[in-house]
Amino acid sequence: MNNFVTVGTVTPTDAPPKVAAANFATAPIEPPSEIYQGRRAALSLDIVVVGCGLGGLAAAFCLAMAGHKVTVLESVATIGEIGAGIVVSPNISRLMIRWGLQKRLQEVAVEPGALTVRRWCSGERLLWVPWGDSMMKNYGAPLYHTHRADLHRMLYDLAESHVNIRTNCRVVSMDPSLPSLTLRSGEVVHADLVIGADGLKSTTRHYVVGRPDEPTPTGDAAYRAVLPIEMLLAEPDLRSLVETPGMTIWLGPERHIVTYSIRANMEYNIVMCHADRDPPEELWRTEESADRMAAEFVGWEPRIQKLLSLIPSTFKWKLMDCAPLATWVHKDGKLALLGDSCHPMLPYAAQGAAMAIEDAAVLGNLFSRLSSHAQITPLLHAYEAIRYDRATGTQKFSRLRKAIVHLPDGPEQEQRDRMMRAAMEDALRETRGDALVGNTNANTEGNTKQLEDNAKNAMQFGYDADEEAEKWWREHGESEVGSLGVLSTS
Repeated sequence: MNNFVTVGTVTPTDAPPKVAAANFATAPIEPPSEIYQGRRAALSLDIVVVGCGLGGLAAAFCLAMAGHKVTVLESVATIGEIGAGIVVSPNISRLMIRWGLQKRLQEVAVEPGALTVRRWCSGERLLWVPWGDSMMKNYGAPLYHTHRADLHRMLYDLAESHVNIRTNCRVVSMDPSLPSLTLRSGEVVHADLVIGADGLKSTTRHYVVGRPDEPTPTGDAAYRAVLPIEMLLAEPDLRSLVETPGMTIWLGPERHIVTYSIRANMEYNIVMCHADRDPPEELWRTEESADRMAAEFVGWEPRIQKLLSLIPSTFKWKLMDCAPLATWVHKDGKLALLGDSCHPMLPYAAQGAAMAIEDAAVLGNLFSRLSSHAQITPLLHAYEAIRYDRATGTQKFSRLRKAIVHLPDGPEQEQRDRMMRAAMEDALRETRGDALVGNTNANTEGNTKQLEDNAKNAMQFGYDADEEAEKWWREHGESEVGSLGVLSTS
């Protein structure tokens, strides 16, 4: 693992953290359970995945498990992850457990007991919803909080023995009709299929769209910081935030703060979203002083002031977005996009990594059925058909969630808060075993001003990417694509 480093510290820098992901990741990766019902492709392709992020690694692993020869091309010389906390929701924890990562997740991640939402100025509790065991009960898989670097390391270790990972291989151009990719070194890499998993700044997206397609600023930005848990335990006012791990969100006008424990409850993740006051052309990621960060949250409750006082400096990330693409598949049918390269997610729904990993699972499942080159393009279009509405719908939901959490103080905010209080009372009654009063679903289902929506959670967290791919094959693939397998195996 000489080319893998972890980046991200209490004060984010380019140095290894005090507690590195490698120090946590000691649990063995269990041999995966029978993936794709033991099925492997009759025709093995040479597949290139562009990008070694979370989605690229997941795609490489899944396609390798489907029986293909996979090469990952990563532009940087040393693979690492600059990041902070990330939510591993049930829709992807079920996949990772299926892939043999349950012990790794249990070792480095934190299973939050509840979600708590508070008012920005007073700290009043507006919403409390039990998570923990209820996630397994309701959605069939756990929800975890972890450090992005730890999640990346898990997927890297999972894929490494099955795929060829090449670093310092920046793609500068490609011919999607062959397909072939030209690297900055001048080397030309040929393949049967290319998967573009090169993120928000994707090069491969330009070829699918047919023109340069750059992300645009949303007008928001996020500060991120990670603190040692010991710092919070030493502060009486903050100790309750970490003694019983959970997610706490403070809602304010044009701003919100999300906090939770990560790294086996040894570190505390803080994300502070706010309106971006800097010009759009400013760098996407810039180091900021603690004073400027604190100035964005003047007047917030005392615990927030204490928490921010512990952060010596931070980085600010501009939040960028792209409109949904017309298609994820190049017209010649040998290049497809995945993850942020085709459906970048704003952080308000905490589903960006989840959508990329779901993409990967569907791709692998579909391509485990390949027996002819004639099936490549139809299977890519099947991948898009299965994933497009879900991913673009999640994009739209994340944008809507921003409007909910950033409401200015006033009538709409007061209505939102009343609904959350009612939902909290329902949750507390249910936890106590008391009878619920009236139509409780009205407090939590399908209401655009509700932060915690039971119906939306069921749709989002109950999703099984493998089941969706299997369902598509039964209903469409066997008749529409399966018959093409007998036409040619060359």
